[in-house]
Amino acid sequence: MTWHIATQELSKVKVTANGENDFVTVKGNSDKFQCIGVGTDAAVFRFVHAPHYAFKVFRIDKLAKIEIEKEVYLKLGHSGYFPVCYGSGLNFLVISFEEGITLYDCLLKGIHIPKQAIQDVENARNYAFNRGLNPRDIHLKNILLHEGRAKLLDVSEYMKRGNDNRWKYLKEGYKEHYHLIDGKALPHWIIETVRKWYNKAKSDSFNYQDFVQELAIFFKWEDRLKSFK
Repeated sequence: MTWHIATQELSKVKVTANGENDFVTVKGNSDKFQCIGVGTDAAVFRFVHAPHYAFKVFRIDKLAKIEIEKEVYLKLGHSGYFPVCYGSGLNFLVISFEEGITLYDCLLKGIHIPKQAIQDVENARNYAFNRGLNPRDIHLKNILLHEGRAKLLDVSEYMKRGNDNRWKYLKEGYKEHYHLIDGKALPHWIIETVRKWYNKAKSDSFNYQDFVQELAIFFKWEDRLKSFK
């Protein structure tokens, strides 16, 4: 496949910001690319005529992340825990398309998330640590589930220092509370409300147990409202 065709087609779409912690907006379209996901920095497209490729198109103020991610993928090498990086263009990164469904969509659709998936994320993090990286920004949209196994998708923050504790809280939440919602399809607005609460509360003084208690109160009120409908 020649990259100039991809570059020409991707110029028909624009990825714009909606805020630092909000998902980007995609404007325009191309009949040769299908948008398969959006994040806070970029949107991902699948090339119709070469479906094993995925093109991660960055918003204009995040183009510096392209070279950072390329370096991360170089350090990771070939691993079953992460996609493969093939190259880049002016505003996009070319990686392998990975089959599966994000844990975010699993919650939306009530699809069971097995314990093996949680262990796979742990193994992937240990693998990245051993490669001299700092795996972070691991959240529901960055974990892909396929045939009961998990793979990590976004490595853009693996060169940063510090621990954002996202995976720590997700793992604790899964262990302590997932059985209460396992197999239940959660409304989109509930998941988004929880995500925004976490982003607002995120600080050195963040207390996980207090956050969970607030969520419990929230869900109790939600159940009461449903009983009146």
